[in-house]
Amino acid sequence: MPRDFAVFLAEMIRNPDEVRAIAPSSTAVARLMTEGVEHVCGPIVEIGAGTGAFTREILARGVDPERLTLLELNPRFCVELCEKFPGVRVVNRPAEDIRDIGLEQIGAVISGVPVLAKPALQRAVVGRAFEVMAEGAFFTQITYANSSPVSPEMQGELGLSAEKRGTVWANLPPARVFEYRRRAS
Repeated sequence: MPRDFAVFLAEMIRNPDEVRAIAPSSTAVARLMTEGVEHVCGPIVEIGAGTGAFTREILARGVDPERLTLLELNPRFCVELCEKFPGVRVVNRPAEDIRDIGLEQIGAVISGVPVLAKPALQRAVVGRAFEVMAEGAFFTQITYANSSPVSPEMQGELGLSAEKRGTVWANLPPARVFEYRRRAS
């Protein structure tokens, strides 16, 4: 974990537009973000994997590494992720490319990508993810804001419903986790 923090801090300083958080997510946030992945059928995708806090918890929940694909834009994080998590597919591409990585019927997407107040990014990340997700699949999103990072208007446009999973105070800064699903028709 200290190495994760050192790598994270170095990349935050080198690429401040790319690394937005001030520290890797805590174990408590990772547990809340990944809750339920052990019951998912099909592939699982983590976007914005960073140093692997969520990845570690997904695997700890018993998910076979071959079912997990990580999309990470930062090349250094990709190298670290490949070394730490053998068998996991690591793709050095932005989250917006989720439709283009050859997966369909994705059972869950775990997102560390900051989408708050960025409607174009919400459409490009969340909207595209749901295009390749299975019926009944869920998308979890971390945020440091008090409300859903995907606005009610955007949820309506994308046909989604949101549920706040909870707040984790034992994180720097405190984090909230939201779950998105397709609205029942």
